[in-house]
Amino acid sequence: MQNTTVLESVKKKGLDIELDAIARIFLSVSVLIITLAVFLGAAGAWTGSEFLNTLHPYVFFTGFGNLAILLFNRYLTSAIYPELAVDTGRQMRYIYGVLLAVVMVSLAVYLQWPLLKALAGLLLMLIVLSPLREIAAVLSFRRMWKEVSVRYYIFDVIFLLNANLGLFTLGLKEAFPDTGLIPFFVTQSAYFLGSSFPLSISVMGFLYAYAWSRSPKKELIRQFFSIWFYIFVGGVLVFLIVILVGNYTGMMLVSHLLTIGVIALLLGFARYLYRFFTTGFRHPALAFLLSGLAMLLATSAYGIMNIYFFRPFGSEPPIREGMMWIYHSHTHAALLGWITFSFTGMVYIVIPAIVRSGGSLDLLRSDRALSRLLPAENFAAAFRQLTVALLSATTVLLAFFLENRLLLSIAGVVFGGAVYYSRINLKKSFRQERSQKGER
Repeated sequence: MQNTTVLESVKKKGLDIELDAIARIFLSVSVLIITLAVFLGAAGAWTGSEFLNTLHPYVFFTGFGNLAILLFNRYLTSAIYPELAVDTGRQMRYIYGVLLAVVMVSLAVYLQWPLLKALAGLLLMLIVLSPLREIAAVLSFRRMWKEVSVRYYIFDVIFLLNANLGLFTLGLKEAFPDTGLIPFFVTQSAYFLGSSFPLSISVMGFLYAYAWSRSPKKELIRQFFSIWFYIFVGGVLVFLIVILVGNYTGMMLVSHLLTIGVIALLLGFARYLYRFFTTGFRHPALAFLLSGLAMLLATSAYGIMNIYFFRPFGSEPPIREGMMWIYHSHTHAALLGWITFSFTGMVYIVIPAIVRSGGSLDLLRSDRALSRLLPAENFAAAFRQLTVALLSATTVLLAFFLENRLLLSIAGVVFGGAVYYSRINLKKSFRQERSQKGER
């Protein structure tokens, strides 16, 4: 009923895009952006091109970072609060806007036009303000806070707005370096760091909503994630402050606290996963999410090592000479591992649920979200995909330690192919389903 209402409102605007169609477009575009970013990074490693090495994280964050929150995160929020209807026409405009921003940033890096980068940041800020206004108009603060997962989903939109503000101010700072109006902490590294937070927060909310909330110990899990929200979000904010002021003790304390929380998450989810696999079935999405948490632990460990070799914020290089492999391992364990693995797992749950329900969010609202929504052969293929992705991601980290550019580029290409396979595997399952319906 809700989906029909949404479609009618969209048709009045001259558009006719069903929810399952826009979900498939999101799948294709987001996977292509991640794959492109990975291939650009691999090419940069092989050629030593400063342009490619600079560009690939911009493509990842301006492209996938925004699409994941603007579209994917909205499905998760609307599944909990149906009154936050999904306007598919507006989501299509989000896709066009984000792709335009990716092109603008790419040109800005290539032509060294920082004002174009600032303009892209401004465009993305205006786009992100739209869902924030919708949420504020529909949900009261009390209602937002009532659902633990929604706390995460709301804050990741706020953090995304802040990240795009960082892109805007970074472009201005690079265009006018001598004005002194832009704070010293506005740097390229700070923008990438800030852009990773909304993605991380979104994954945390998903872990609660579609995994542990279905645990027999629901109330205990709810209390844990409620407390973890304050530790994780608050810890991230405090960590940013202590980095900016260069407080070594503060950085160590906060990083270790967050690492302990990540260990608790990893062990708890591994236990939940074991129970789910033994009493239910082997769902590849949960295995992807567990792998993502393992990579988050690696990210935390590299982060602590980063602090040990830390130089004052804004220094080049950011840590001591000869230890840059730690810095690169930290960032890539986060991007290739924690974020990409986790969102791949989320995609294997959310997109099939929307497509199988005929373009509604009903399955995501039910206990069937973790059911067998794909044929067994596609689930088996997803596990093979996970194996390749894990091996190639681990090889990337090893290549940074060995400082082997050839190994790094090859592993990057393989990982990019593994990411792209998500699109192939899901599209294949959807075609099979359509053909089976046609035969009936």
